[in-house]
Amino acid sequence: MSTQIDSLLHEDRRFPPSEEFAAGAVANAELYERAASDRVAFWAEQSRELLHWDTPFTKTLDWSNPPFATWFEDGSLNVAYNCLDRHVEAGNGDRVALHWEGEPGDSRSVTYAELTAEVKRAANLFTSLGVEAGDRVAIYLPMIPEAIVSMLAVARIGAVHSVVFGGFSADSLRSRIDDAEAKLVITADGGYRKGKVSALKPAVDAALASRGDLPVQATVDHVLVVRRGENDVDWTEGRDLWWHEAIADAAPEHEAQAFPAEHPLFILYTSGTTGKPKGILHTSGGYLTQTAFTHKNVFDLRPETDIYWCTADIGWITGHSYVTYGPLANGATQVLYEGTPDAPHPGRWWEIIEKYGVSIFYTAPTAIRSFMKLGRKIPKQFDLSSLRLLGSVGEPINPEAWMWYRKIIGGKLAPIVDTWWQTETGAIMISALPGVTSTKPGSAQVPIPGISIDVVDDAGDPVGAGGGGLLVVTEPWPSMLRGIWGDPERFKETYWEKFWDVPGGPFYFAGDGARLDGDRDVWLLGRVDDVMNVSGHRLSTAEIESALVANEMVAESAVVGAADETTGQAVVAFVIIKESHLEQASGLADITGALRSWVGEQIGPIARPREVYIVNELPKTRSGKIMRRLLRDVAEGREVGDTTTLADTTVMQIITDKMVKNA
Repeated sequence: MSTQIDSLLHEDRRFPPSEEFAAGAVANAELYERAASDRVAFWAEQSRELLHWDTPFTKTLDWSNPPFATWFEDGSLNVAYNCLDRHVEAGNGDRVALHWEGEPGDSRSVTYAELTAEVKRAANLFTSLGVEAGDRVAIYLPMIPEAIVSMLAVARIGAVHSVVFGGFSADSLRSRIDDAEAKLVITADGGYRKGKVSALKPAVDAALASRGDLPVQATVDHVLVVRRGENDVDWTEGRDLWWHEAIADAAPEHEAQAFPAEHPLFILYTSGTTGKPKGILHTSGGYLTQTAFTHKNVFDLRPETDIYWCTADIGWITGHSYVTYGPLANGATQVLYEGTPDAPHPGRWWEIIEKYGVSIFYTAPTAIRSFMKLGRKIPKQFDLSSLRLLGSVGEPINPEAWMWYRKIIGGKLAPIVDTWWQTETGAIMISALPGVTSTKPGSAQVPIPGISIDVVDDAGDPVGAGGGGLLVVTEPWPSMLRGIWGDPERFKETYWEKFWDVPGGPFYFAGDGARLDGDRDVWLLGRVDDVMNVSGHRLSTAEIESALVANEMVAESAVVGAADETTGQAVVAFVIIKESHLEQASGLADITGALRSWVGEQIGPIARPREVYIVNELPKTRSGKIMRRLLRDVAEGREVGDTTTLADTTVMQIITDKMVKNA
C-alpha cells in the first residue's frame, strides 16, 4: 500500500475568531502549553476538575503493557451520578436536560431532576429483571428520551450497554446480541421516520428466534418495549414487558454505587474488514474525562445559557459521546430529535433551531451537502440568529460545504469546529478550539490539548509539514478503546501491529490518510482500507459482499465505496449472477433492483448500493485477491489504473465497456 498521498486541494482562506468571541471563550491557548509541559498531569488535572470521584485516583496512566492502557485505575466513580445526581445536588435540578422533539411535532422537555428520577426507576427495574454489574444490555431504540434513560440506567448499575442503530436488520442485531451475550433487550414498538412508523419490535422478535442454522437466542431473558409508534406487535408472554407498565412499578429511589475507573461502560460494534463486526470496548473514567473535556472546550459550552444540539443517532459513537455522556456530564441543555432532516418538510431542522434557540449545532457534512442541494431559500425562512458555534463530524468536510455552512447557517459569524475522531478513539482527537484557532475551510486543524497525533510513512517515519501519509496516534489517550470485546489478539492486529516496532511506538493506526500543511494543520484524505464512510457511517465491504452472496442469484460479488456528492461515499456493487438466474430473469434492471433491496433487508437501508453492476468476471490477482482499487476507478469514472498484476488483464476493459453500454 502506498502511503504517499497527493493532495490537489489548495485552500488559502483563514477565519480567526472575533475579538469578542476570543475574549469570552471557554478555552484558551494556555491549555496547549499546560498539556505540552506534562501531558499525563494535564489529563489528571482535567479529570479532577470535570468529574466527581468517589475514590480519588492516585495513578493517572499505566502504559506498561501496550497496547492495553489503564487511566485513573485506582479511582472509582459512577458515570450516571456524574451525568445526573450531582447537577441536581448542585441546585440545577430545574435546568432542562432534554428538549425532545418527535418527528410528528409532539414534544417534551425533561429537567435534570426528572431525568434523574426516571433513571433511578429504570435502574431498579433492570436490577429486578436480573441484570447485574458486568451484564450486557442491548438497546435498539429510536431517538426518544427512553434511549438516554436506558443508557444511563445501565451505566448506573454497572452493567454494559450495546446500542444498536435502529436501522439495522434482524441479522445484524442478532450477531451483536450473540457476541455480547446480552441478557436484556430494550426496544420500542416503532419510531417515526419520514412520516411513517418504522417498526422495531418485529426485528427483535426475528433476531431472537431461530434463524437458518441459528437456534433460538439463548442469553436474552427479557425484552422491554417502549410504546411509541402504537403499531401492532407480537408478544411473547413471560419474556416481553411494556416499559411504561414495568417502570411504573419500579421503586423510585436508587443510590448510585461507585465502580472502578476501568469498569466497562459500553460495547459499540463497528464494521471490520473481515466482515465480522468488532465490539469496541470503552471503560468509564478515562472515557468520561475526555468526552466531558472536549464537549466543554471544543464547543465553548456555557451550560447556564447554551442550547446544544448534536443531530447524531445514539446508535453511533457520536450519539454516545456528544448526545449522552459529554453534554450531560457538563450539565448542558440539549435538543433531541427523533426524525429525519426533511420530514415533515425540508426546513424541519431550521424550524427546531428557531423553536428552541439552539446556540451550538453539531452535524455531518452529508447533511450539509444535502441542504446545499436544496438551496439557501429554505434555511433563510427561519431565524437562525441564536447560533453562535457550528460543528462538523463524520467525515472530512469539503471547503465548499464549509463555506456554505458558515455563511448560510452561521451568518458569517459562527466559528466552525470540524472534528476528527472515531468509534475507537471515543472522543474528539483533532479539532479547532473556537476561541483560539484561525480556522481553514476543509481542515480538521490540530490535535486537541493532551493528544499526540502525527502523519507518517509506511515505515512509521514522520512525513513532516507538507507531506501526506498515514494518520497515527503516538501516545495513549484517556478515551481510547480498551480492546475488541472477547478478542484481544484482533485488537492488537487491527490497530497496533502495523507500527508496533517503530521508534517511540507502538502507534495506533487510525486507518485514515492525511497530510500536514505548512502550519502542520491536519487535512484528512479519507480511508485507506476497504471500510467505506457512507453518510458518516463506517460500513464494511466484506459485510455487504457477504450479504450479496447470500442471495441465491449471486455467485460472487465485490463492493467498493465511490465518491458521492451527498453521502461522501456511496456503495457500488459488482456482481456475477448465476447462469440459471440470468436465463430466468426478465431483465437486468429487475435483478439489480432486487439485489439493492436485498442488501437493505439484510444489513439495513444505509448499506443499500447506489448501483449494482452485473459483470461476467471480477478483476483478480493470480492469488485470487479482488482488486477493488480498479473497480473504484471505474465506479468513479476515472481511467483504470495499472492492471499488470491481474490474472486476466482484459477483465477491466470488458467491465468498463459493459458499464458504458448500460449507462
